[in-house]
Amino acid sequence: MDMDKRPPGGGDGCLVGAIRIPVKIVAVLVVLPVRVIWELLVGAGRALHRNVLGPLYVHVLEPLLRALGRLVGTLLKLVLLWPWVGLWRYVITPVGQGVAWLGRGLYQRVLAPGGRFLTVHVLRPLGEALAWVGRGGMRYLLAPLGRGAARLVRFLGMLLFVWPWVGLWRYVLAPVGRAIAWLGAAAYRYLLTPVGHGLVWLAVAVYRYLLRPVGLGVAWLVVGVYRYLLRPVGLGLARLASALYRYVLSPLWQVLVQAWHLAGRITAALWRGLRWVGRVLIGWPASRVYRHVLTPAGHAVREVWRTARAAVREARATVRRALFGTPPWEPARSRARTLGSTTAADAAPADEISLPRRRG
Repeated sequence: MDMDKRPPGGGDGCLVGAIRIPVKIVAVLVVLPVRVIWELLVGAGRALHRNVLGPLYVHVLEPLLRALGRLVGTLLKLVLLWPWVGLWRYVITPVGQGVAWLGRGLYQRVLAPGGRFLTVHVLRPLGEALAWVGRGGMRYLLAPLGRGAARLVRFLGMLLFVWPWVGLWRYVLAPVGRAIAWLGAAAYRYLLTPVGHGLVWLAVAVYRYLLRPVGLGVAWLVVGVYRYLLRPVGLGLARLASALYRYVLSPLWQVLVQAWHLAGRITAALWRGLRWVGRVLIGWPASRVYRHVLTPAGHAVREVWRTARAAVREARATVRRALFGTPPWEPARSRARTLGSTTAADAAPADEISLPRRRG
């Protein structure tokens, strides 16, 4: 086979071909068998699980495990629960009931009668004797001592806490208070009352002969200014503003609105005319020139550019073949799946190692 020849169109050089071919060989000899074996194992595992392990678990292992769980639960109850239940039901409960019956009988037959006898014949007489002794001691011994101590405490309390304050109030504070009250009454009667009467008379006189006439004059002045100056001026300004709005501003506004609408219509008509003139004088000739002149010229330039680019590529391929030789060539549709391309091919991939065509 002629591995050194390839169709014209350019290549990637000897280095890329020397790296690409071993990588493809390793992928075919190592990666592909491993992947096939893996897919076979995965399919076999799924089939085994679907047809063998699943039914085995559902119909054999699950009932067996359920029966084993019930057996283990029964054994645990038999070992850990039922002995304590039997002990409680047949031992502790009857013994407890017997002890309770014995305790109730002991209380009703022994403790309660003994307690009543002890209370009636021992404790109650003893308590009454102690109470009688206490009352007698209180009446003939502690009561006189208590009354004397109470009188002594009351005397000491009066001496220390009552009589000093009573003496202070009676011989010091009360005379001083009466003197201050007499001085206050005298000052009120002979000083504050005449001064107060004078101040009241002065205030009445100031109000009657000064503030009231001044206030009346100021009020009359304000009323006169409002009645004869501010009100006529305000009414005149209001009438002037009303007449100005009615006979000047309103007609002027209406004229401006009508002029605005008229200007809008004129502007719209001028714009439509300018647009029609532009379409007739510029748009239609430009479209004709683009369609009948520029488009054929562009097609011609594109064909010339394609021809020149193909000639340049052919010349470059000829120079490369003359300088570096021709490595094994692969069709364009399989080149996109090799190491030299980063895009996916649209067509189906070709053989991993494609043979060049024989030149006849």
